[in-house]
Formats: sequence, structure tokens, C-alpha cells
Amino acid sequence: MGNKRTPLVAGNWKMHKTPAEAGNFVKLLRESVDQQGGSVEVIVCPPFPALAAVASKLAGSEIGWGAQNMHWEAKGAFTGEVSAPMLQAMGCHYVILGHSERRGHFGENDEVIRKKLTAAITCGLRPIFCLGEDLATREAGQAVEHCRKQLRAGLEGLELNQPLALVVAYEPIWAIGTGKTATAEDAVEVISALRQEIADMYGEEFASIMRILYGGSVSPESISSFMKEEMIDGVLVGGASLDIDKFTAIIQTTAKLRGKTA
Repeated sequence: MGNKRTPLVAGNWKMHKTPAEAGNFVKLLRESVDQQGGSVEVIVCPPFPALAAVASKLAGSEIGWGAQNMHWEAKGAFTGEVSAPMLQAMGCHYVILGHSERRGHFGENDEVIRKKLTAAITCGLRPIFCLGEDLATREAGQAVEHCRKQLRAGLEGLELNQPLALVVAYEPIWAIGTGKTATAEDAVEVISALRQEIADMYGEEFASIMRILYGGSVSPESISSFMKEEMIDGVLVGGASLDIDKFTAIIQTTAKLRGKTA
């Protein structure tokens, strides 16, 4: 295989699972996934109240965990918010930022997301930086340019020296929670452009190491088509990550097609 990037399968649980449900789920996941031997990196991103339960159940496991959001300030009068240092102090490694649901439902724009990305990386968290186009933008033939602009807006002025400090997730909005899935060709077209944009900003070597995921109604049925493409380094899974059998099947297929043995 051509690239040396370890594939990443990340589960975004959104607003699902109590602490008890989350703990039970990762216990089952650990029993199946820890046997993969690190050939695929697996993480889950529960809602805030379940983070401690998940962290406890995954202690000593190869499975990682992350948060679904955070504020850009380290502390302050921001009722209902959670900061990067709070997450880092819990042992959190990843945080999803820029998801279309945060952009759409909560009004987060490129400037807000840029501030969050900066705060996360400064604190030692690894952002999973989400971006993607809506259906009208795709039908107008502007998907690639739209996603390149989102990438640049989010990373503007951000100094990155470590390619593994950032993950980008291409999630076409029209394929999230709709049952519609972009084709592998659709995903490769955008992800190739994003990788070139990263190369322009941070250099070819950086771009060859940094991982770019696909997300959007990923399922056990669709995973093979994406993981056969070397340009795609894994998946951000929504609904299917709530089902132990489906999520395990996605991980196992990823390991079979792209898993690293070293």
C-alpha cells in the first residue's frame, strides 16, 4: 500500500447514551477491538456527561476517546460551556470541531471554529476539524472550492509542526443523517483537493502524513468503497457508531483493507 498513515475510525455519538449506557458500550467494544493490535486507531466521542465513564472503562485500552465540542477560552463566564484545559485534564485526546450541526444549529462560523482549533491545539488536544458542502453547493459544482475555503478559514494563522496534531474530516452536509452517501469518487475529489491545500500551507511532507477522513452516513455496507481509496484515511461515523455490531463491522473492514501491521 502506498501511504503510511494509520487509518482512524472515530464514532460521533452526538446526543446519545447516558454514562451507564456509554460505559457498557465501550466495555463491549474493548472486548472486540483490542484484538486488532493497533492496526486501526479507534476512538469514540460521547456527550460530556459520559466522558468520565468512558475514560474509566477504556483505561489501559488501545481505544481512545474525545469530546464533541469545546469553548475557545480557557475559563470564564461562559455558562454551559467546557474548555480545552478541562478536557485535557480528564485525559481527553481528541475533540470534534466545526461539525455541520454546530455550524447549522448553533451558528458557529469560520471565525469561531478557527478560535476553537487554535485553543485545542495550544492545549495539546487533537481536533477533528469537520467541513463540507450542502446539496445546493454540490449541485452548483462548487463543492471543492467551498471545502478548500473552509479549510483555509479554519487554519488561517495557525502554526502546525506536527501532522498528527490535526485530523480533517470531510462531511458533505447532504449525506449526514440522511441515508444518502457520497460516492468514493465524490470523497476522493474533495479530499485530494484538501490534501493539496494542506501541502500548499504546510508542505508536502506534512500533507503526506496528516490524516483526512470521510464522514456522512457511513455504514458497514458503504465502508469498503471508501477504504479501498488510499487517499481516504478513515471515517467519522455517526449513527452506525451507536450500534456495537455495525461499529465493530466498520472497524474490522477498515482493518482488513487498510490496517497497519507495523
